[in-house]
Amino acid sequence: MLAVLPALLLLLLSSRPACCVFQKLYCSFSDSCDCDFKPSIRDLEWDLYGNVFGQHLAQDVVSEEVSRFLLNNSPDRPLVLSFHGSSGTGKTLVSTMLGNHLYGSAMSSPFVHQFVPTLHFPSARRVGQYREELKSWVKGNLTACARSVFIFDEMEKMPPGLVDVLEPFLGPSHVVFRTNYRKAIYVFISTAGQDVIRQVVLENRQAGRERDEIKLSDLQEALEESVYNRETSGLYQSSIIQQKLITRFVPFLPLTRTHVERCVRAQLCQRGSCNRGDVVEAVGGDMTYAPAEGRYFSTTGCKTVSAKISFFL
Repeated sequence: MLAVLPALLLLLLSSRPACCVFQKLYCSFSDSCDCDFKPSIRDLEWDLYGNVFGQHLAQDVVSEEVSRFLLNNSPDRPLVLSFHGSSGTGKTLVSTMLGNHLYGSAMSSPFVHQFVPTLHFPSARRVGQYREELKSWVKGNLTACARSVFIFDEMEKMPPGLVDVLEPFLGPSHVVFRTNYRKAIYVFISTAGQDVIRQVVLENRQAGRERDEIKLSDLQEALEESVYNRETSGLYQSSIIQQKLITRFVPFLPLTRTHVERCVRAQLCQRGSCNRGDVVEAVGGDMTYAPAEGRYFSTTGCKTVSAKISFFL
């Protein structure tokens, strides 16, 4: 009897008004995907627009695409986002926000899977083995939870051709390997394409236009081409790009001193030192900016802000 109780409860979940009562009962002793998946689009948007600085394109694209995807009860394909930009611009931060606001146990959820090439795929000579392992891993986790999230960080260090094994999981088919995979989310994170992004932002500034005037269409095609043709992008001549399986290439713009100082203020407030304007000024002035003529953009974004705050406090 105990063995069939979870199945009976799940059947009752579709029956209202008993749904909420039995769902709470079932989830009181279950850590299943259905119980842990608690998306809050409102909280995600609040976090994106309140704690990510200088990234109007990424904020809008991520908010719109995630909202559209989650509101569709039967998507025809997974959501695939590819984040691009220089170090410290917020790519990893935004991917963490996704996990935090999709699952009750946030990034510690067993249904959020993170891959780092230097840790999980360290040898370029073992790509064949890694491909089989990655396919098996994704297949197994999608079987356990259709709402799985897969985050691939530092794609520029990924062995070429490895992620192409994901192609069958990313297209519009209904079922792959007997598993419905269309509700999954994939995020690729890379510095590839940063030169293209920086050049567009620089030209926009030199033309006297506001940063917020930059549109996604100003970058999308050139960014996709740059990532596809760069040997160290992790997506070099990838079939995933050829087959148009990436929902959006998301550019993260280089940060100015103003954006860096907003990062400093936010972190100071987290430490209970909101009124330390002297530290804001000191950290902002201690960063390295490029290009040499103009010194517009922080070369490390906000990545070293925390360490510098500790030094100046």
